[in-house]
This record gives sequence, structure tokens and C-alpha cells, in this order.
Amino acid sequence: MLSSFLEIQDKLGKAIEETAFMTITSLVIAVILGIVLGLLLYVTNEPLLNKNTPVYEFLGFIANMISSIPFLILMIFLLPLSAVIVGTKIGSKAVIVPLTIAATAFFARLAEASFSDVDKGVLEAVIASGAKKSHIIWKIVLPEAKVSLIKNITVTAITVLGFSAMAGLVGGGGIGDLAYRYGYQRYKQGVMIICVLLLIILVQVIQTIGDLLVRSVLRSRKG
Repeated sequence: MLSSFLEIQDKLGKAIEETAFMTITSLVIAVILGIVLGLLLYVTNEPLLNKNTPVYEFLGFIANMISSIPFLILMIFLLPLSAVIVGTKIGSKAVIVPLTIAATAFFARLAEASFSDVDKGVLEAVIASGAKKSHIIWKIVLPEAKVSLIKNITVTAITVLGFSAMAGLVGGGGIGDLAYRYGYQRYKQGVMIICVLLLIILVQVIQTIGDLLVRSVLRSRKG
């Protein structure tokens, strides 16, 4: 194990940096787009707001279609689109595009579930008072769903981290690339173990941050 660490120690920093870049960049964009798409799914399926079954089914079909494709296949399929958007099919930047698309579809459904959990009684009371629907979304739905959204963002972040590990198969860099090129292809079991441990540590860090944010929000509500 020590010999494996010494062999790749000069590459670990870059691998972690590339993984962080891919995960954070795609997660931020996916959360923004996913909340918008999740709100559209929620609003078009909520009778108290703007129920529109054809629009809901269309958006749901798009989200489901993307989510149903294994990420490795989706990534390879979307690399030409990456070349158009970021100018390359290789490297961490290229992987951002399929990562963002996959994460957006995944998170949108989780966000829809978070919004659907908002108390219908509260919505009915606010609607009865004559509040505008935009006010209901910004002042009621989003704040009430905050804790659930944070939990789902945490789940999405861990999922995106797992997806990013596949980037090594197409030259995307990161910890997955390190495991594939220096572990799998060179039959270095120690390198594989180190990469797996790194991913486990990163998952624990993400989960801890998510739990701390949830507790902070809950404390602020009680206060």
C-alpha cells in the first residue's frame, strides 16, 4: 500500500482537484436547473396551482428518459455535444456537460418530491387569502421545502461524485482516471484501494456537510 501511495502521490492532488471541479461545477448548475424543472413539474401537477397534464407528462418523460440511460452510455453519447459547448471531447471540462444533464434530470425528480411534501393546508390558506402564485412559490413552497431540498442536494452530490469517477474511462481525469490508468490497467491493487478510500472519504465529507446544513436550518426555525 505504501509503495502504491508513493507511486501516485504526485498525481493525487491533481486527481482530487479534477474530481472536485467536475463534481462542484456540474452540481451547482444541476441544482439551479433542477429546481426550475422540479418547480415546473410540481406546478403543472398541482391542482391548487397550474395543473397542466400534457406539460407535466412531457417534462416528466424527458427527465425519465435521461435518468433511464446508464451514465457511461450517456456520457459517451453526449461527448460530441461537449465538443460544441466547451470545445473539447477530452478532459474534465468535456465531462461537465453529460454530468450536468444527468444530474439535472436526477435532481429535478427529487426536487419535485420535496415540493410535493409541502403541506396542502398551508397552500389552501394562502390561496384563499388572495396571494399571487409567484408569491406562493417564493414565500411558501421554496422555504417549506428547504430542509428536504438540502437532503436531496446531498444525495445528488454523492451521485454526481460517483458519476465523475467514470470520467476516467473517456480521459476525463479525476480519481476515476487515476484508478483506471494506474490501478486497473497496471494491475496495481494498492492504487485501486487508495482511490476507493478517497471516494469513501469524499462521500463522508459531503454527507457531513449536508447533515450540518440541515441541522442549521432546523435550529434557525426553532429559534
